[in-house]
Amino acid sequence: MNNKDYDYKFGNTFYKYYGNKGVKSVVYNILAPEQSQEVQPGMEYVMKPLPIFDNPNYKGSGKLKGKVAIITGGDSGLGRACSISYIKEGAKVVIVYLNETRDAIDTKNYIESLGGECLLIRGDITNPKFSTEIVEKTLKRFGKIDILVNNAGVQYQQDKLENISNEQFDWTMKVNIYGMFYLTKAVLPYLKSGSSIINLSSVTAFYGDPQLIDYVTTKGAIVGFTRALARNLALKNIRVNAIAPGFFWTPLQPACWVKEKIPSLGSNAAMARGANPYELAPTFVFLGSDDSSYATGQVFHINGGEVMG
Repeated sequence: MNNKDYDYKFGNTFYKYYGNKGVKSVVYNILAPEQSQEVQPGMEYVMKPLPIFDNPNYKGSGKLKGKVAIITGGDSGLGRACSISYIKEGAKVVIVYLNETRDAIDTKNYIESLGGECLLIRGDITNPKFSTEIVEKTLKRFGKIDILVNNAGVQYQQDKLENISNEQFDWTMKVNIYGMFYLTKAVLPYLKSGSSIINLSSVTAFYGDPQLIDYVTTKGAIVGFTRALARNLALKNIRVNAIAPGFFWTPLQPACWVKEKIPSLGSNAAMARGANPYELAPTFVFLGSDDSSYATGQVFHINGGEVMG
């Protein structure tokens, strides 16, 4: 962050002076200092500070008792928060991850410390054969599938369209939307009445972040995919919904943005801050449980007021 971005600060709160309008209230609260990572989708264990993925005051009430959930990217970030909340609610989870082995093992160990059970599966969701492998291993271990959380994704910062290589565009599409399509298609024959599919879109799809053109394109496609599939499956009582998170402190952020941008992420929200992954966990639980039995084809905006309506 440069000094020109603010006039003065107190603690982690930055203020800016607007001439005769006086001091604007909080401009934003810093969630994390400058930092970056070289590899997508990023590693959680090297982040400073570490994201808070579990609210110790959150007590499960058996809302997902006996259910089996597959969570892509469940090793870290929002996926880890989802995994932990599902375990607390009585589910068994299958965590699909790419190469974040240490994060995956840390999550598994945490789950086991809670008395929960999970299965780790490593692989590349852009390969349709891997989706078949995920389903086969899940059924062999747990015998059924009740919830699919399509959470995995990548994002790359580029200032203009011309800087997005064909290779980058192709990879972003394959990870964010092709992988979702492949796995959903493989899981679908095993879902029953009352099952739930949860897809991760993004707040950026609703305001169009100019530095994430290819990422925003995929997140908009996910909204369309969610709505069309929801109508297609409604009479089977299989619900399909999406979550469009705002800025959450996950490995995806330092792996995407230049380090100078990290402290200001989330500043555009009405609440003037970003969030930790545990703050999204109750939404995952709601959409995975019977509490959302009459909700399908919806996009749930959890963004601190960055986009409203």
